[in-house]
Amino acid sequence: MIKGRDIIVHGLQSLDSPIGSNCINIAYEFAKNNRVLYVNYPVDRLTLLRERSNPLINIRKQVLEGKIDSLVQVNDNMWNLNPKTVLESISKISFRPVFSFLNSINNRRYANAVKPAIKELGFENVIIFNDSDFFRAFNFKELIQPDLLIYYTRDNMRATDFFRKNGSYFEDRLMEKSDLVVSNSVYLNDIAKKSNPNSIYVGQGCDISLFNKDNVKNIPDDIKPVKKPIIGYIGALKSTRLNIEVLEHIAESKPDWSVVLVGPEDNVFAESKLHGIPNVCFLGSKKESDLPLYLNYFDVALNPQALNELTIGNYPRKIDEYLAMGKPVVATSTKTMEVFSKYTYLANDKYEYVNLIANALEEDSESKSQERIEFAKTHTWENNVNNIYRAIADTYLEK
Repeated sequence: MIKGRDIIVHGLQSLDSPIGSNCINIAYEFAKNNRVLYVNYPVDRLTLLRERSNPLINIRKQVLEGKIDSLVQVNDNMWNLNPKTVLESISKISFRPVFSFLNSINNRRYANAVKPAIKELGFENVIIFNDSDFFRAFNFKELIQPDLLIYYTRDNMRATDFFRKNGSYFEDRLMEKSDLVVSNSVYLNDIAKKSNPNSIYVGQGCDISLFNKDNVKNIPDDIKPVKKPIIGYIGALKSTRLNIEVLEHIAESKPDWSVVLVGPEDNVFAESKLHGIPNVCFLGSKKESDLPLYLNYFDVALNPQALNELTIGNYPRKIDEYLAMGKPVVATSTKTMEVFSKYTYLANDKYEYVNLIANALEEDSESKSQERIEFAKTHTWENNVNNIYRAIADTYLEK
């Protein structure tokens, strides 16, 4: 346990983000025993222009104009800062010397906007926890001079189009000069170790309090008529992250199974031949609070993850949610999924998916369901942050 420290948390998600993030959950867990300053990323010029109708950007504008405070207290131990600065929009620049020069200017502006809050709060010997912000905060170690710099990698961001030009170069060098790198994925930890031997896999946290089958009392009307058994997926239906061919093969191979997909579709899914297969049912987006109602009615839960450089290192939080409801799970086999190998069925291709779903239906039992639930309960944010604390303590011992 790390107690009584001053911790600055920042990254790619702001505290008021509508989609949430690991970083936010971790910050709240830190704040149970430490003082935490959560720093929202500063806006850039193009974002101010393009997204001026966005309510969150409007808040940033009001901060810049001095109409509202940039620093607000969230709870007894936690504060949120909207940096009073504007960064240059440089993501499209591919010529590295020019990008590096402008990025260093952005870094200084960002750091200079954070320093007054550090002083106002009386933070000392700070620990910085950087969630994958390898551009804007690349020079924070030199500019803010923390007692400890921790870099957190939880997604293969360098594989995204936005970061592809310069991401690998800057992320590798930021990990190299960090005191500690922590990751939620074995795959990402292997990448980190190439730059920094003090890279530790700390696992993933998950709030599974919503996913409790004992609290489910009814069946949603739109899934009631669907023929059993139901093989289902819950989440965004994105062609970059899911293998449509696997879903098509399952549905066409087993017309007596119902394939139920709960979540918003991208254009590729909307135009796919899945919509023409009689036993495939699209139920659309649902409120988060209703998701357990649908999951509880599934016979088998799926995660037909596509294998590409964007997804291969992902830790799919939905697996914990599936298991927390006691459901048999069939998912794409990846290095990250090895963590779940004892409690899930892992498929290497579309043919194995069909065979393993059949096995899952046949082998399911109340005892297996309870084992899955107990395993999911070990993946709490408290346990996740305790692993981070252990890595911090070991790093201090080495220093």
